Amino acid sequence: MFLNLKHNKFQFFILLASSLYGLCYVIYEFVIKRYTPWDQLFIRKIINFSQWILEESGYRTFASREVNDIQVMGIDGSNGVWIGGPCNGITLMFLFAIFVIAYPGNFKNKLWYVPLGILIVHGINILRIIALALIANSYPEYLHFNHTYTFTFIAYSAVFGLWMLWVNKFSNTIKSAK
Repeated sequence: MFLNLKHNKFQFFILLASSLYGLCYVIYEFVIKRYTPWDQLFIRKIINFSQWILEESGYRTFASREVNDIQVMGIDGSNGVWIGGPCNGITLMFLFAIFVIAYPGNFKNKLWYVPLGILIVHGINILRIIALALIANSYPEYLHFNHTYTFTFIAYSAVFGLWMLWVNKFSNTIKSAK
């Protein structure tokens, strides 16, 4: 048989993670985004928190309401940054949670590590939005590059780092293999 899942833990992990990600993707794209206001409410919460941090740091900010599933937030005097579904970090949170859930390990550890990791990914995304707003204000010519490359690299590296921390420190698979 092509997939012998009983003996090949890597194949099982890939199959389980892919299946879970596919399920989450379908639910998010075709149910949550289409039939509920949750996606836009989540983006609004990210904007509110980002604005609060910027305003506490002495900046005057602005925000627009939803137009075609995109909201804009920025520092007064700039064009701001557009925040839509791909920018809200939900897919990264799914990715992180699925990697931890699909990887073997102690269920009790997963119960605290997944929510903590999701909060960390969410915090990184908020810091990303703030940094992009600062770049849009001071160096708008660098906005596209930083959005496309710098912060994508940082966000995915953080997810990978959190997963590697799980694999090496909290999953207990290395200890049980010895």
